[in-house]
Amino acid sequence: MRFPIFIAALAVLAGCAATGPPPASTPPSTPDQPASPLGSPFAERPAGRARIWPLVLDRSDMSLGTSVCFNRVPTYGELHDLVLVKGVQHLVISLPSWPTGVQAIETLQQIPEEADAIVILLGYPPTREAAEAWNILGARVRIIAYVNGPPTSVAMLDDLNLMRGLERVIAEMDEPERGGFERLQRPLSFRKVIE
Repeated sequence: MRFPIFIAALAVLAGCAATGPPPASTPPSTPDQPASPLGSPFAERPAGRARIWPLVLDRSDMSLGTSVCFNRVPTYGELHDLVLVKGVQHLVISLPSWPTGVQAIETLQQIPEEADAIVILLGYPPTREAAEAWNILGARVRIIAYVNGPPTSVAMLDDLNLMRGLERVIAEMDEPERGGFERLQRPLSFRKVIE
């Protein structure tokens, strides 16, 4: 009785082996459909250019949450579409330059109530108006300024100190040193990059 079961098992295995490995899946091509505001897992990236998004880790937070990343200020429609994302906890917004005024960031007023926005700004504020625009915004925004070395003037630190939502300044320096940051009234961290 065991012999026919053994033959049947071999036949099944042989049939599976004869079909070969499953074909590689290819993403559906849909050039007519607009790109999703939250991006596509099938999106192709140019070779040699990997995107590195900041990851927010808070050891005191044990909840299950989702971070949604943008490299620009999201539109009203994109913020509205966040209701479709389960467990949105943080919007991580990395801006390549400072917005010039409150009109450039007013869409952030529509951040979902259950989420906050962590905005990473590169460099020092170009003007006092650019720094004060974040104070006019009424949304829950946590700001991190990522700078390249100490400021060239005390006014730059004064502008940063005016920002209510500024949580931290991170300075990228070869030799981390607090010199030049004495008037800063926020936590200061250093980053050293070795390539």
